[in-house]
Amino acid sequence: MAKIQIAIAGMTCASCVLSIENALKNVPGVKSAAVNFASEKATIEFDPAQIDRKKLEEIIENTGYHVIRADQTAGSILKLRVIGMDNAHCVHTVHGAVSALPGIISQDLKVNEKAIISFDPQKVSPQKIKAAILASGYEPIEEAEATVDAEKAAREREIAGLRNRFLLSAILSLPLFYTMVAALFGIPYPPFVTANMALLQFLLATPVMLAGYIFFTRGIFSLFKTKTANMDTLVAIGTGAAYLYSLWVSANIWLGRQIGGELYYEVAAFLIAFILLGKWLEAVAKGRTSEAIKRLMGLAPKTAWVVREGKEIEIPISEVVVGDILIVKPGQKIPVDGKIVDGQSSVDESMVTGESIPVEKNPGDNVIGATINLHGTFRFAAVKVGADTLLSQIIKLVEDAQGSKAPIQELADQISAVFVPTVMGIAALAFIIWFFLGMGFTFALSIFIAVLIIACPCAMGLATPTAVMVGTGIGAERGILIKSAKALQMASLIDTVVLDKTGTLTLGKPRVMDILPDTSAGIVKQDVLFYSGLAEKRSEHPLAEAILTEAKTRGMDIPDPESFTAIPGKGLEAAYQGKKILLGNRKLMAERGIDLADCGRQIEILESQGKTVMNLVLDGRHIGCIAVADPLKETSQTAVFTLHKMKKRVIMITGDNARTAQAIAKLAGVDEVLAEVLPAEKAGEIAKLQGAGHKVSMVGDGINDAPALAQSDLGIAIGSGTDVAIESGDVVLVRDDLRDVAVAMDLSRFTMRKIRQNLFWAFFYNIIGIPVAAGVLYPVFGFLLNPVIAGAAMAASSVSVVSNSLLMRSYRPKT
Repeated sequence: MAKIQIAIAGMTCASCVLSIENALKNVPGVKSAAVNFASEKATIEFDPAQIDRKKLEEIIENTGYHVIRADQTAGSILKLRVIGMDNAHCVHTVHGAVSALPGIISQDLKVNEKAIISFDPQKVSPQKIKAAILASGYEPIEEAEATVDAEKAAREREIAGLRNRFLLSAILSLPLFYTMVAALFGIPYPPFVTANMALLQFLLATPVMLAGYIFFTRGIFSLFKTKTANMDTLVAIGTGAAYLYSLWVSANIWLGRQIGGELYYEVAAFLIAFILLGKWLEAVAKGRTSEAIKRLMGLAPKTAWVVREGKEIEIPISEVVVGDILIVKPGQKIPVDGKIVDGQSSVDESMVTGESIPVEKNPGDNVIGATINLHGTFRFAAVKVGADTLLSQIIKLVEDAQGSKAPIQELADQISAVFVPTVMGIAALAFIIWFFLGMGFTFALSIFIAVLIIACPCAMGLATPTAVMVGTGIGAERGILIKSAKALQMASLIDTVVLDKTGTLTLGKPRVMDILPDTSAGIVKQDVLFYSGLAEKRSEHPLAEAILTEAKTRGMDIPDPESFTAIPGKGLEAAYQGKKILLGNRKLMAERGIDLADCGRQIEILESQGKTVMNLVLDGRHIGCIAVADPLKETSQTAVFTLHKMKKRVIMITGDNARTAQAIAKLAGVDEVLAEVLPAEKAGEIAKLQGAGHKVSMVGDGINDAPALAQSDLGIAIGSGTDVAIESGDVVLVRDDLRDVAVAMDLSRFTMRKIRQNLFWAFFYNIIGIPVAAGVLYPVFGFLLNPVIAGAAMAASSVSVVSNSLLMRSYRPKT
């Protein structure tokens, strides 16, 4: 099977995605096809023997869309943060605005306000692209300018603008509220008001309509320019209908015509006021959902002290290059990632790793940019700068995750794609039915406006992204980097956790515990250690490090072997001064026909104590063995216990023999053991568990365990330190703490519960609200929903969804 990505132009909504996917899936040889509307790409897995790329491209084009081929994708890239583009409808609006420009090659728009636009500079400029986005109602900031301060200023402008518009509309709507209450309770008006009612209401309502101009510019622009309808379209049509009808009645009054119509100025004004209030509160709340990523972005220092030409000078952080020698004094932030060359100190790394205890640093130790130097002064060499630093990698991972979609969001997106046109159809149908039932034009108009206003696609669009943003942000602050919303959802479904032994359950720093020479052949411990060390001299295995460290401790000088061959999962062989050396486990000894009968009982005893025994063979004769133990991490037993409390089945996988593995497993408390599994076989063992119907998470080091991590439903790379860009892990744990596996799964469960709450509220609200607004209760109970109440309910729905996501910030793990 082959997998390719094809860039597509011309998609305008979620239905386009379904059209292309269905066309591709019906073709023989295509195993799977997934189209991402935001990135405008189709990912296709197919059998090259049955179909090729050219044919797949033709199928897409026959469906009515344009394929962007490799020679067409060369162009300039514009990276933006689009303030306010935080749900699927906003993405559609911006997408349509940019698509209308000539020279646009591709767009990658995400609900976390990130936009990457490829364009032909011969046909369109960045300024025109930004102007088109601004005209559609959103504020674009180029990524180079998108500092924390610039984003904060743009966010504050948006919030201040909404607040000021609301206050203006609220003040002008209060007199209109009096007219509504007076009419309801029969309170008489002053004669002047009665004589000039239409004019006074017109003068009060018109500025309110102007204060809500954003709904009309966005709503009407979306409808006519991009051929899509959004929530702003519903507000624009609903309030516009009430205002224009009132204006028509007023004009007839001013002209002296008696048509008997009612004024709806107060409805239009109050709707705008309530919706502006909702948008204001929503903007404030949404700003808080991304506070974690903003805090991360704000950690980076602005300047650094560097030694240049023998002088200490302060330079902007952007000018630091790899190899620079930098100076950090007590209380200062470390500018970039590097290695200490002289001096020592303790460093607070909690803001990046989540580890609260300060870490002692000495020459040769690595330091992380944006962490705080507590006590001493030291100099260090810059190793990673700019986008390569740990902080930058974390920010990128979190931003990518926040811009991704969880599978649970697919249903909401499919409904959102047809929601607004459906609501407009329901509103029009309700108007027609009530009008022809003889209830009159004003009654039917009230129904029409209430249906349009109460519908809230924004609540559905915000339900998942806001919770994902808060959840991934919480994880990042604790050193748990969840790479995608899909991984976040999958973590809540895991029932089986497979833990690699070496370096995951254990410290990964084995020590030599026993040396057993064959004394009958005149062999002593030094001989066994010498030849074992010689064989392991070129090996990178943790056991090699243990043996060589023991030899060094005993003052032995180990020469290099003349030849060396590793035998994965079994041992190795080497040659020195004409002697052939074989060092390995029982499996290797059996393959080579080496008799271990004389020391078999001793080996069994050592293995039952959880020690790994390596047998030494010199020129075909077994001359001894060396036992190495890798202690459990302090947190392993707690982590396994916590996973058990979460109803997870815990399995240990290792290349060790069964007896050693069982001893370690018993100490750690795991349920099952998969022993004597070669590195290349680990992925196969994961597949077997999946074949039995389990959702499996593999926890390993992200490098040696990469195939198994990739095979599992959720790969967790543990103890990555400064290397968080591990491709094989769906979740990357910065700290070398197994308890974070349980925290990641608990955080996922907590986030998914919030998403389900949000989606339930969003769907329940619309399912109940729209029929009530359409008047289904009126024939039986005589209840008719006032459009103003509908507007207040709609404003509250979005705010409640975002606020519920914000409650996640109080999350405390159960571990």
